[in-house]
Order: sequence, then C-alpha cells, then structure tokens
Amino acid sequence: MTLGRDRGWVGSAPGWGGAARHSGEQRLRAGAPCAAGRWKQPCCDWRRPSQPPWPMSTHASCSLCSWPQLLRSSQQLRQLTEQSLQSLLKRLHQPRTTGLEALPLLGSADGVLQVHLEYIESYTSCLVAQVFQQVAKGKREHWLAQCRPLQKYLAGMSFEGSVDAVLGQALCQPLAQHLQQYILLLLRLRDTLRKHHPAQELVINAITLYGNLQSFLQQALDQAVATQALGHSLSSRLKDALCTPGHRLLQDSQDIPVTAIPLRAERVLLFDDALVLLKGPNIHSFDLRLVWVHPVQDRCMLRVVTPEDEFSLCVRDPQDLVVWQWKVSQAVCQALRGKKDFPVLGAGPAPSEPPACRSAAYTFRTKGHLCRATYEGEWYSGRPHGKGTLKWPDGRNHVGNFRWGLEHGSFGIYLVPKAIEDKFDCYKCHWQEGTMQGYGICEYSSEEVYRGYFQAGLRHGFGVLDSAPQAPQPFRYTGHWAKDQRSGYGIQEDGNSGERYIGMWQADQRNGSGVVVTQAGICYQSTFQADKMVGPGVLLSEDDSLYEGTFTKDLTPEGKGKITFPNGFTLEGWFGSGTGRGLNTQGVLDTAALPPDPSSTCKRQLGVDAFPVESRWPGVYGPFRVFMVAGCPGELQEALLGFHVQRSRVPRRAQDYLRCERSCLEDEAGRMEDALEELLCHREPAALQRYLQKALNSTWHPLGKLLRTLMLTFQATYGGFGANKHLQGMAQGEVKQHARELWAAYRGLLRVALQRKGQALEEEPEDAETRDLQVHRLMLPLVLPSFYSELFTLYLLLHEPEDALYSQGIASLSLFPDSKLLEFLDVHKHLWPLKDLRLTSNQRSSLVRDRCFLSATECLQKIITTVDPREKLEVLEKTYGEIEATVSRVLGREHKLPMDDLLPLLIYVVSRARIQHLGAEIHLIRDMMDPVHTGGLYDFLLTALESCYEHIQKGGMRLRRLPGHWDLRDLS
Repeated sequence: MTLGRDRGWVGSAPGWGGAARHSGEQRLRAGAPCAAGRWKQPCCDWRRPSQPPWPMSTHASCSLCSWPQLLRSSQQLRQLTEQSLQSLLKRLHQPRTTGLEALPLLGSADGVLQVHLEYIESYTSCLVAQVFQQVAKGKREHWLAQCRPLQKYLAGMSFEGSVDAVLGQALCQPLAQHLQQYILLLLRLRDTLRKHHPAQELVINAITLYGNLQSFLQQALDQAVATQALGHSLSSRLKDALCTPGHRLLQDSQDIPVTAIPLRAERVLLFDDALVLLKGPNIHSFDLRLVWVHPVQDRCMLRVVTPEDEFSLCVRDPQDLVVWQWKVSQAVCQALRGKKDFPVLGAGPAPSEPPACRSAAYTFRTKGHLCRATYEGEWYSGRPHGKGTLKWPDGRNHVGNFRWGLEHGSFGIYLVPKAIEDKFDCYKCHWQEGTMQGYGICEYSSEEVYRGYFQAGLRHGFGVLDSAPQAPQPFRYTGHWAKDQRSGYGIQEDGNSGERYIGMWQADQRNGSGVVVTQAGICYQSTFQADKMVGPGVLLSEDDSLYEGTFTKDLTPEGKGKITFPNGFTLEGWFGSGTGRGLNTQGVLDTAALPPDPSSTCKRQLGVDAFPVESRWPGVYGPFRVFMVAGCPGELQEALLGFHVQRSRVPRRAQDYLRCERSCLEDEAGRMEDALEELLCHREPAALQRYLQKALNSTWHPLGKLLRTLMLTFQATYGGFGANKHLQGMAQGEVKQHARELWAAYRGLLRVALQRKGQALEEEPEDAETRDLQVHRLMLPLVLPSFYSELFTLYLLLHEPEDALYSQGIASLSLFPDSKLLEFLDVHKHLWPLKDLRLTSNQRSSLVRDRCFLSATECLQKIITTVDPREKLEVLEKTYGEIEATVSRVLGREHKLPMDDLLPLLIYVVSRARIQHLGAEIHLIRDMMDPVHTGGLYDFLLTALESCYEHIQKGGMRLRRLPGHWDLRDLS
C-alpha cells in the first residue's frame, strides 16, 4: 500500500472526496434495504459452509481475500460520498436547482446503504484477520512521512501509537464522520421544507436509515474487536480456526460464565453462525441454523438440541440466563435469515423467536443408518422432519418425507446403487419409522419390477413381480409374499413355455396344493413339496381324458392310477415306462360304460376344493380392512390401497429416478372426506347404485382401487393363453366372492362415514341371506363387467362341445323357409303369422325365410349385448312378450300361450336369432342370476330357453342323418 495511491480518496469534503465516476445505483438497488430501513436482501454474501461452520485457514490466506475487497469497497465509497455530499450541499445552497428525488442520499438510499454495508464488512473482516498489522509491516518510515499530509484531512484523530492501529483508525473514522454529516445535513434539509411537503416523509426515513447505519457500524466494530481480542486468548491453532474474516464473536463464557453439561466444555463461544464448545485443543461446533434452545423450567439452564447432540448450558445468575438465551435465539434467527440484523442484533423482521421448523443441510457423523449421510430439507427440533433428501457417500439416495429423524410417509424414493455403472434398485414406497411399510414399487437393476406391499423393509403381503423382458426365463408372479419370499396363494406364469402354476407357495418354492395349466391345453392338480410333485394327482388332457393317480414331471402316468377316456371307457391299474417307447400298464379296461354326457364336464373342475374362495386373496382384502378399521384416514390411503406412478421399462439414470413424479396427486385426505360425505347422500337403492357405479369406475376411490387389484389377480389366474375350461368353477366362485367383499367394503365405508357424524348403522347386522340378496341385486351387476371377458371365455371353452352341436342344428334349421320350419316344429297353423308377410308378385309364402316373428327374433338377439344376468333375463321376458303379442295379433284377441304352444314358437325364434355360443350364455345366466328369481318367471323362461337349446342340438343331429329333402313324418 502506498499513500500516494490512496490520497485520491481524501478530498475536499471532510475525510473523503474526489470526483465520483459512478454511483453504482442501478447495480446495487436489487439487493439493498429500503429507505425506511427494512431489510430486503442480504447486505453481503453470507455463505454458510457445512461442518465445521468455517474451514481451517491461516491469517495470510484470509488477508489475501480481505485486503483487495477493502480496496474495491473504499473506491466505491469514495466516489459515492463525494457525489452524495456535493449534491446535498448544492441543494441546500440552491433549493430550486435540484429535485429531492435526484439526491443520492434520498432517491438512491438503498444503493448508498449497500455500498456502506459492503465497506463495513470489508473493513471489519480486515480488522478480525489482523490485515492492518500485515500491511504495516516494514513500512513504518514511509507511514511516518505521510502522517503530516493526512492530519489536515483527519482532524481530531490521534496519530500516536502503532502503525497498524493508526491505519485502522484512518480507514474507519471518516466513515463515522460522514454518517454524522449525512444526518446533520438532512436535518437542515428537513427544516427547509414546509410542513406537508410531499418529500417530508422521504427525508425523515433517510435520517432514520443513516442513524440506524451508525448503530450498525458501532455494533460491527464491537463484534470485530471482540473477535480480534479472542485470538489473543487462544492457541495459534484455535485462533486460525475460529478468528476468520467471515465470523464474529457475539458472546464469550469468560464474560458471562456458563458451563455446558454433560460435555464439560472449558469455554463456550457464540459466533454469528455457530455455537462453539472448547475442551482443550478440541473444537465442537454447531451450525446455528440447526440449534434449538429451550429453557428448563425452574432451573437456570438452557437445553440445547442439535442433530446429533443434546446438552445443557447452566448459569448461576438468572439474569445471565436471560442474556444467553436472548443472544443465542437472536443469533439463530439471524443465521436462518442468512443476513445480519439491521441495525443491531435482534432488530430483524418478526418473529424474534427461532422457528421450530427449518430448512438446512447437514452431514451426520455418528453411527447408525444415517452415518456419513447428508440430509438437506426440513427439520424440527433437531431431527429431519418434513420433506427432504438423504445422500450417502456410497451413492444411496432417499427423497421423501421424514418424521423425527426417520423416513416416514407416502411415496419416498430410495435408490441403491449396484456395481454396474449407473444401475440402481429404485424403491418408490410408503415408509414408516425408517423402513418400507405398505404399498410400493421397486424397479431393480436387473430390470425386474415388483409392485405390492412391504413390511419392515421386505416384500410382504400381496405383490406382483415381473422379470426382465429379456430374461432367459421370463415370468410373472402374482400372489402373496412373506419376509421377501413367495409364500401363500399365488400364480406364476412362465414366459417361455406358457405354463401357469396356480397354488400354494412357501419360501419361494411351490409347496402345497397346486394346479398347473399348460399352453397345450393340459391341466393337472397335485400336491407339491419343495417345488416337486408328491403323491397322487388329477391330470386332464385337451380331449377330456381324465387320469387320477401318480405321474411324472413330464406328465407320464407312473404307479397306480385310473384313466377315463372321452368315450367312457376306463383303464385302471399300474402304469410305468417300458424299455422302449410308449406306456406300460397292468390293469383292467372297462368298455361297458356309456359315453359321458357333455354336461358332465362340470364335474371335472380343478382347484375349487383345494383353494377355498374365501382364503385365496387375504393380501388384497386385508389392507382395505385395516384402512377401514383405522377410520379411512386419507394420508394412509396410498400406503394401504396403492398409488399410481408413471412406469416405463426404459432404463433411466439415477437423477431421472429422483425426478420421478406421480400422475396428478391431489389432497388424499380431502378426497376421502368428500367420498364419505357423498356416500351418506346416496343410501336409497337407486341413488346407491349410481354411487357404487361411480366409485367402482374411479381410479382414486377406495372401492375402485380394490376392484382394480382384484381384476389384476383375476386376469393373472384365468386370462390369456392360460385360460382353461377346468378352471371355470374357480372363476365363477371368485367373481361372486369379490362381489361379496366389495359389498362388505361398502358397508365398512358407510360405518366409518356414520361414525364421523357421531351416528351408527340403523340396520341390524346382515345375515348371510340378506347379504347375498344385496350382493346379487346391487354389487354383482356392477362388478361382473370387470371380469366378464375372462369369465365368459371359460364358459365358451367349457361348453364348446354342446355349442358345436347347437351350431349344427342352427345351420340345418336355417335351410327351412318359415312355413316349413313352423310345420316342422309342429306349430299350430292358426298361430302362423303369414298375413304379416308382404310378398312381391314373384314370391310365394312357402319360400320366405326370416320374416315370421321378426320382432321377437330381433329382441332375443339383444341378449348378447349386455353382461348383466338380470338384463339378459329381461331380454328373454321381452322376447316372450313379443311372441305373445304376435300371436294375439294373428288371432285378433289377447292370447296366453300354454307351454305346449310356447316351446315350438320359442324354438323357431331361437333358430332364427342364430345366437352364437348360446349354451355358454345360458349357463352363465343360470350360475350368476339373483337367487330371488329361482322358481319365478325368469326361472321358467330360462328353463324354456334351455329346453329349446337342447331340442336344437338333437334336431341338428337328426337332420344330418336324413338321406334327402325334408320328410316331416320321419322327423316326428
């Protein structure tokens, strides 16, 4: 430093002068305080490093940063001071020359304040780092030579003492003098204004602002001097660590005694961004942003809570406790705001008490699952609490919600890196007290995907596991898990062979009763142990051959067994593989049995007894029951009933997982409240049916979520290439059970809704009969469409032989013209609607087809347009009405058809309707219709339709055997 260079900022104005090149107003305005003195942006860059609160550094390195900054700040301040004073003096001497808003001290007060604050920060940083001592070394002679010229500019300043002390005073005294001069000149300006002048308030605010700046300067100097003095009482190592330019001492336990227990610290230091405990050569520092202070009632003690430590500050005098509590609290507030309080500590914006909830970053050091992890997010009383991110050095990441220091809440994303570059296991799951608990989705680095429930961090309950698409042995498992292994009832489909296993599992192996369906149509049921078949089983081939006994893995009979062939023959004895090809057997062949009735295939249903329908899917129903018992809290809906996320098989990088978003999630608690309120408004049968339909079709309603999970299990069991007619009995019972469970779920929701209103269900508990009536009347018609595709396919496969005969009969009967067919069916001629025919000149009634009973035929064809059994029966009833209406029109009077007349007419209508797979339709209606209709009109009409179906089957067989054209006598 040479004084010749620095004389430029000592000018004609008292202390500082010279020509100002620019005010810096536009550059500084964005981050400056307002004229009224309220703080908007940080006065300087108060960056807070992670632990320790500041890096270990030497004074030499500090000075290299502080001194150039001071020179830059002094240049800005010199230019601004001269411009401000000159313009203000000019306005005082020539009032009409300059508008008040053009004065920098008024119109650009924010910029003026910012320049002063930057200079104060630079000056006090140099003071703390003892930069003046370093600069003054070896320059004493040069300094003494410059003292005389300086004295005329720094009047009243003592030049006695060390060079560094005089230098420090020379760089600070003009600032204080100029601030005082600002205030005096502004007071003179105020006095020149009339009482209600528009700029009166502006001038008063400026006077207040620069008065506050004086207080800020004095506090900054006091803190810097205290920090500098602290260094004299510390070892060089501690001094280098603590007395750095960016930090200021606020309180020292040597001034107001305080002890820290149980840490037994020898000295307690409060800095503007850290609380420091000294014990010998060791430093224990705590970032003030993560310090919570609570007074202990009836004791002179403060309880201090930090992320990893809790200790107490004890004093003897209650007044000392008040001082420490106030200073620590205000220092914490100041650190959280990221800027110094203006004008003095504690004068910052409200609230003056530190908030319990904060946001900050911290790296844990103690042992445990958070060891060396960096948490960034929300805190509460020393613990991660709220939204945040955890990052471990080994690459693990967790993004989600925390409660009292542990991962807790819905939809936390947890990444676990693998050895392969940028490959991760990604868990998107609900968390409870640090572990995965509830519904979640895991995308493994192997590209396997699990969607289901977790317990204590392990897969547990219901879940679906998909293998990687390009895996050598692709598979999908849909079922139950226990302690991360497949256990309980589940379905696994082999992607290569198409083989599907339906049955019990234990410890990731097939264990217990199981049914296997192959893509070739073979279906067998056996008992498994440790993934191998043991004991006898039942084997059904595609041609309906039945084997009962023991057989090998490749489905070859071995040991004692019995074969029942499709033609009714049976072979019972011992089976084994011979030395050559083929099957060796010793037993009895019975050829006396009659061919089995095609309908007897219903006796060949597998799995119905082995897997009771009530116990197949507890992992699906269970979470819903827990949800209802808990009172349907909206915040647990995702954890218990699942959530939806955007899912893709495309590999993603780690940062892509962390940016994973769910599809449009609203406030679940509010949604649940609305759903329960709406439920109470729709209790009448018609309104209830509309409500249930809306709920079941919803993707967020609990009933809709439960239904979609049940659809998933149903498709996995009975859909696709693994559909087999021998599973129709299981499927039919499962659909009815799902309807019962959904009705019970509705009743549970209703009970919760009433309990929230302080009410109870008026009805008595439902008995089984009442429940089944409600299920068939309300729930089953709404649920059946969701399962109809897979269920009806099984009916088609099961009744394919009968439907083939029926199709042959329809094809044969379609050859008849209307009059011949009516005659063939022995319909009385007075019932023939021939007068309804409209013939052209070249037509004869004996050649017309598909014209008689046309309205009834078109009505019956609508039976395949609906899936509801009741609606199908209503179509049948309307068809019967159309037949009677046509007959009544022909007779000219109302006529009720007896069964002898109705059956042939109904056969005619059925044959002309040409409904495909009528046998499957009839059996599905019979199995799924409401029991209340048993013995009623609908039952009578369905029985009549069944009789027509059987007559057409037999008629087709007899017509095929005719040698030529129709001979009605031979057919009678």
